[in-house]
Amino acid sequence: MGLPTMEHTTIDARGLSCPQPVLLTRQTIGGLTAGIVEILVDSVTSRENVSRFARTSGWTVTAEDTPDGDYRLVLKK
Repeated sequence: MGLPTMEHTTIDARGLSCPQPVLLTRQTIGGLTAGIVEILVDSVTSRENVSRFARTSGWTVTAEDTPDGDYRLVLKK
């Protein structure tokens, strides 16, 4: 038997203003009990709001700056 596979989803929320990135995140993680969700955002406000929402929803969050000046958030549960 192999290891169970985890759901892996990417959301590109660049160009969207708040609260749209948070709403997309909520829609995506709402039905997941475990997995990895990557979210791309292009503002500090979106990065902070999505991170805060995900953490209060029980997900761990890692934020990284991308070479093009955007942010990549990795949510894991």
